Amino acid sequence: MGLIARAIEEAGVPTLTLTSALSITRSVNPPRAAFLDYPLGRTAGPPHAPAIQRRILLDALTGFETITEPGGFIELDHAWSANDDWKEAVMRPQGARAESGNLDALEDDRTARLDVPQYQTEEDRRLAQTNGGASGCPTCVFLD
Repeated sequence: MGLIARAIEEAGVPTLTLTSALSITRSVNPPRAAFLDYPLGRTAGPPHAPAIQRRILLDALTGFETITEPGGFIELDHAWSANDDWKEAVMRPQGARAESGNLDALEDDRTARLDVPQYQTEEDRRLAQTNGGASGCPTCVFLD
C-alpha cells in the first residue's frame, strides 16, 4: 500500500497508511503511516467493536497533523490484549499451533496460514514463479 500511497501523494492527495506490519511498511516507505501492534487482518480493531475501531481511526488521523517528515510514522497506543501471548498464536501456521499446544486465544476465524505459498489458480502459480523468486523479486524469497 505504501507504493500506492506515494503515487496518490504525487497527484496531490495526502495519504496515511494504517499498518500492523511495521517492517513491511518501512520497506515501502509510505508518505505517512500509523502503526498499531495488532494481529494482521485486524489492523482497525477487533471485529464487532465499533467504539474501539472509531477510536483507532481518529487516533490514526492525527498523523496528518503530527507527521512532518516524509516517511514518518506514529505508533498508536492501543493494546490487543493485556499481554503479548496472542503474537505466538497468530504467527504460526494452524498445524504448528495445534502441535505446540497453543490453541489460538484469538479464536482466529481468518483463512488458515500455511507455511507454503497458496495460489487461486495454476496460472497464478506460474506467473508468481516466473516474475518473482530467483528471477528478481527481493521480497518473494519464499518462491526460491
